[in-house]
Amino acid sequence: MTVLTDVQRADSAHQGAAATGLPPPAVPTRARRNPAIRILAESADLALRNLLHLRRSPGLLISCLVEPVMYALLIGYVFGNSLGGPAYRSYMFGGLIAQTVAFTTTFTTVGLARDLEQGMVDRFRALPVSRVALLLGRTTSDLTTCVASVAVTTTCGFLMGWRPHTGPAEVAAGILLVLLFSFAMSWIGVFVALITPNTQVAGSLGLIWLFPATFISSGFVSGETLPGPLPTVADWNPITSLANALRQLFGNIPPPGFPVQHAWPAQHAVLYTAGCSVLLIAVFVTLSTWRYRTRTSR
Repeated sequence: MTVLTDVQRADSAHQGAAATGLPPPAVPTRARRNPAIRILAESADLALRNLLHLRRSPGLLISCLVEPVMYALLIGYVFGNSLGGPAYRSYMFGGLIAQTVAFTTTFTTVGLARDLEQGMVDRFRALPVSRVALLLGRTTSDLTTCVASVAVTTTCGFLMGWRPHTGPAEVAAGILLVLLFSFAMSWIGVFVALITPNTQVAGSLGLIWLFPATFISSGFVSGETLPGPLPTVADWNPITSLANALRQLFGNIPPPGFPVQHAWPAQHAVLYTAGCSVLLIAVFVTLSTWRYRTRTSR
């Protein structure tokens, strides 16, 4: 039996199309047939689809861009003057970025829940598209949205007096750490969307767990000032470690008299944040793929 190469298949397809007058069918290349490359290509196509879909629902994007400004003004000026003034506003920037990244998770939750409710996922299931590619396309497109939110937050930080005091390598490392953590958080948003029945419940549930996770941390206050067992929770909260890691990488020191944490995650904030991000991705990619399979197989 003769084995045809991709080029020979393409030539045969074009010859057949010339005889019938129809456009030639698409012939997959060897790279496209590779499972890993195929998943990446399908994810890129779906991510582009999600970004183009924002033109029809700009309200979601506006909320992601307006909320960072509101939190920066409220926390930086309403509470900031009693916590250290300009020095506190510079120090809180790491916590503000961590909160922005955490809250953009709701964008993933609502977007995927809407696709599930409107039947878009069922349509994609009729196509030869990988389950992982469908979810990866969602998290990849929402990573772009997170970048926009972080850019707005950074602009607010500059206007409030924040400046990095380290070199370009440390700043670049901080940016990469934010992107990694954002990607991990978006997979939590995927799982929340898959376990909720509709968009309204997904939006509510997506915020219920974010508020305690964000504020029982050292994002804006020292965890040492929290009552009972909450300081320990704040010490090991990944949002705390992201805020501390950014402060270390950007060289932002705490205001005078501000209590400083000494737990292991605070002393190794960059390593702990990266480890937590990788662990969250591994756990929630597995859970989300399993839940997607069980939900769409009904």
